[in-house]
Amino acid sequence: MSRNSINPKSRFAPPRVGLLGGSFNPAHQGHVDITLAALERLKLDQVWWLVSPQNPLKPVRGMAPLAQRLKSAHAAMRHPRLRATGIEQDLGTRYTADTLKRLVRAFPRTRFVWLMGADNLLQISRWEDWQQIFHIVSIAIFARPTYCFRALSGKAARRFAHRRLAASAASLLARNKPPAWAFLFTKQNPISASAIRAGRRTGRSR
Repeated sequence: MSRNSINPKSRFAPPRVGLLGGSFNPAHQGHVDITLAALERLKLDQVWWLVSPQNPLKPVRGMAPLAQRLKSAHAAMRHPRLRATGIEQDLGTRYTADTLKRLVRAFPRTRFVWLMGADNLLQISRWEDWQQIFHIVSIAIFARPTYCFRALSGKAARRFAHRRLAASAASLLARNKPPAWAFLFTKQNPISASAIRAGRRTGRSR
């Protein structure tokens, strides 16, 4: 699937879509696990992987070209309800908040849910306009090894504690008006893209 497979000018999209953003440098089983859990637990129609042209918080050095990272995304998971795309390059957006604003305008009938791991909940307060993200779309956070306690006691979790849904109500998350978020304990995979890259540099296989 090409990076243009999601047309930002289209007015047609499934009613419930999960958005998993990241560098995908490379895509790996942890991304797959979150996607499958989101489809099941949140009752989503699709999940879109938003492969970032360049994460502002990550160094350019060591970042594979966008086309290569898209290729790794397609190789990591082939599923009829997954779309891997570099749409942020088409939109010309750099920050997640801006991307979400554009997507919500482009697909007014779609209920988007932002998907991320507990490690990102812990450091989301470093993101540009991070509080706006909670007000634009509902958010589902997935447990990651060693991060759960710190993430749930962090700045963002405390700021929006009053808008947290019970995990048992996660299937209703897409219907809730933002801000709304849920923390889900699912299969936890310790793998990370940085560990994969380190293994490749030292010649180890995984």
